[in-house]
Amino acid sequence: MRSILLLSWSFLIPFLANYFGIQMVLVSGQCRSDQQSLLLQMKNSFILSNDSVFPSTKLSQWSSHQSSDCCDWSGVRCDEAGHVIGLDLSREPIIGGLENATGLSDLKYLQSLNLSFTLFYGFQIPSRLGNLTNLTHLNLSQGGFAGEIPIEISSLTRLVTLDLSGRERRLVPLDLPGRERSRVFSWRIEIPNLSLFLQNLTELRELHLDRIDLSASGTEWCKALSFLPNLQVLSLSGCDLSGPINHYLAKLRSLSVIRLYDNYGLSSCTESLANLLNLKTLDLSECGLQGKFPEKILQDPTLETLDLSINQLLQGSLPNFPKNSSLRNLILLGTGFSGTLPDSLGNLENLTRVEVRSCNFTGPIPPSMANLTQLFHMDFSSNHFSGHIPSLHKSRNLNYLDLSFNNLSGGISSTFWEQLVNLNLVLLSHNSLNGSIPRSLFLLPNLEMLWLSNNQFENQLPEISNVSSSVLFDLDLSGNRLEGPVPISIIFELRNLYTLDLSSNKFSRLRQASSKPRVIPILKNQSQLSGLNISNNQIPGVIPNWIWEVGNGNLNFLNLSHNLLVSLQEPYSISSIRLLDLHSNQLRGNIPHMSTNTSYVDYSNNHFTFIPADIGNFMSKTEYFFAANNSLVGVIPESVCKGIYFQVLDLSNNNLSGTIPACLIARSETTLGVLNLGRNNLNGTLSDTIFPRNCGLQILDLGGNQLQGVVPKSLANCNMLHVLDLKNNHISDNFPCWLGNASSLQVLVLQSNNFSGHISWPIPEEMGRFKSLYALNMSHNALTGSIPSSFGNLKQIESLDLSMNNLSGKIPAQLASLNFLSVLNLSYNNLVGKIPTSTQLQSFSPTSYEGNKGLYGPPLTNDSQTRPPELQPSPPPASSDEIDWFFIAMSIGFAVGFGAVVSPLMFSMQVNKWYNDLIYKFIYRRFRV
Repeated sequence: MRSILLLSWSFLIPFLANYFGIQMVLVSGQCRSDQQSLLLQMKNSFILSNDSVFPSTKLSQWSSHQSSDCCDWSGVRCDEAGHVIGLDLSREPIIGGLENATGLSDLKYLQSLNLSFTLFYGFQIPSRLGNLTNLTHLNLSQGGFAGEIPIEISSLTRLVTLDLSGRERRLVPLDLPGRERSRVFSWRIEIPNLSLFLQNLTELRELHLDRIDLSASGTEWCKALSFLPNLQVLSLSGCDLSGPINHYLAKLRSLSVIRLYDNYGLSSCTESLANLLNLKTLDLSECGLQGKFPEKILQDPTLETLDLSINQLLQGSLPNFPKNSSLRNLILLGTGFSGTLPDSLGNLENLTRVEVRSCNFTGPIPPSMANLTQLFHMDFSSNHFSGHIPSLHKSRNLNYLDLSFNNLSGGISSTFWEQLVNLNLVLLSHNSLNGSIPRSLFLLPNLEMLWLSNNQFENQLPEISNVSSSVLFDLDLSGNRLEGPVPISIIFELRNLYTLDLSSNKFSRLRQASSKPRVIPILKNQSQLSGLNISNNQIPGVIPNWIWEVGNGNLNFLNLSHNLLVSLQEPYSISSIRLLDLHSNQLRGNIPHMSTNTSYVDYSNNHFTFIPADIGNFMSKTEYFFAANNSLVGVIPESVCKGIYFQVLDLSNNNLSGTIPACLIARSETTLGVLNLGRNNLNGTLSDTIFPRNCGLQILDLGGNQLQGVVPKSLANCNMLHVLDLKNNHISDNFPCWLGNASSLQVLVLQSNNFSGHISWPIPEEMGRFKSLYALNMSHNALTGSIPSSFGNLKQIESLDLSMNNLSGKIPAQLASLNFLSVLNLSYNNLVGKIPTSTQLQSFSPTSYEGNKGLYGPPLTNDSQTRPPELQPSPPPASSDEIDWFFIAMSIGFAVGFGAVVSPLMFSMQVNKWYNDLIYKFIYRRFRV
């Protein structure tokens, strides 16, 4: 009986194959010789890369031996007659020769050709591919082709699927003749006339033209697609499309997938897309959409995926969702969607992914979300949600939960988490959640990241047990009100921690059952730990020497700042730390030697007294070094110049003496961008040629020292300079008007020097060239002449101080046009005449004008027009009213924060923000965990 059944099946197979259109692949020995010859001719025409990174896995196996059957070759498919009907050479390292491969274009029976992910960088698609008139499937995607797509492709009228998607940026093949070895190019591939190209391809069901330049079609691209009535899948991402998505697209009734992402020129979307009865996927992310998105599309019962992300000007709200919705993925992040979430969100029983990050939603998260049993990914971060977190206990597949940066309040109960055993990430930071942190959170078996920072959690952390198999590697509890000892179980049970942030709480010690409390938690058993932040707590005492062995000596980031630490236990060896922050403690003695691998060091705001002479031997990789606001004495060691990668060096607010090492200034030719030596006792003169020709300094602060001589002319080489502070020195010079060539200069402080000495000279008209200045302070000098009218060209200026000079003449009326001016001081000069009438100049205090006998008019009164006995008093000591450009490294966590404190009387909030942003550019681009 069994043999009869087998015989019956063998008889039926050919009929079933013919009925269902199944292509039968020939066995070895049935390859036609002419087909084999064509394949070998094609192979011999191709140029293959010799790079071992892209080895050939198909062509390399093709053999010219007569006994070799081409139908058995990798990537080759034949029909029953031995004709080659399928050729798949995808991911082969072909870098050229396609234009000479006549054997390919002579494969007349070929139905499917796949040359995707090859390496034809910069070559054009050969027009002879149009000879393959039996092709139904053509895939040349990611092949690196360039130039115009030949119109001959449009003669392939049997095509059912066409994928010509381009590759935007790739490395040039390493052994391509005539090409540079490692240069990066952007290849441009285009279709000049989309309508002409598509008009004969009426059988197409799938069209992929991603990253093809279709900009020549203007706003008519939708109309061009109307030639394709059978189209089911459309993918035109990154094609420079423009104009609206209009009704022509809605006429393609068979469409089920529309991917148009990364076309910033699109403007709006027609509501008629909701009439597409088979639409399942609509991706319009990063399209520049504006206006209100049609609610009707959101209610489409067949729609499974909707992605509108990164359309900042797109408005909309969520409608009432029907119960028969098929929606699985709803992605609205980075849009202007707003309003409250409807309770009908709970009707989306198939929903697995919902992302509304960085929108403008308000109100509570609806309790109906408890019905979403299929939910896998939920991101509601960076909105304005309020109220309590709803129960999600039925969403047992939930893997990703991000509710951070909202206004959520209340506690998080222990029972909330018990059923969510598949959670991988829980991000609840930056809310107003309170109460105790439940023990059940630490017991989730698959949890890897837990961020609860910047809430109002309080009390002590719970003891945990039996979680030694925990996979938790990133724990952030910073910025709460947690207090008391850190439970020993947190340290010993969570053995896979990679980053641990307990900063900005009230932790004081470690609970240990059988011994005295320890000052800093014993973390030596944390063999995986790479980042540790316990800054801004109440931790006193000594930094133990075992802390440098945490993570088996692989600790990269350590922040102990803002505590009460007084010293480092010796002996110590800082072997692997890449980022070390000890600022704002009570540390004393010599500046500690750091690891030669350390990139960022902050010792500022302590009581250190001496810089070791050999410190430069440990600075071979240091990029950022801060030791401001200590009690450092002695000279700056010459060895500091061994820091060849310095980007920021801050030794300000100390008692350092001696001269500034010339080799340190020379570092500005390579990497040094910020040099702050202000408020020390440095002396001597600066050589006129000290600044190198390619000086890259952006911030230079030498104020508050004992420097003499003149401003070096070579400072003009620093054409990227944003801030120059030379205040409170003994510089005797004319005003350095040649700095006007530094077009980026935004802060210039020359106060309390001896500019011009005993020789009177006028402020030059060239001052008007400093058009980027935010702040200018030339007070307490001996400047003469009148205030130039060209000051009216300083349109960006916010702070102007010319007080305590010998200026004469009238206040130029042009100052009234300085709309951003928020600080003005012209006091104690020899100015005369009426103060120009304007809302701006009259808004300042009378003290801005006092001490000028001949000056009158509002806001001055008769009583305020007095003058002190001496025109040129000695420069007063530095006070809180002067600019103070010292840098303070903030609490860094595991991404560095950095700021500057500037006198509030000198600069407005806008200038403060500008200055901080400038420093952030140096820091954030480098340090990530």
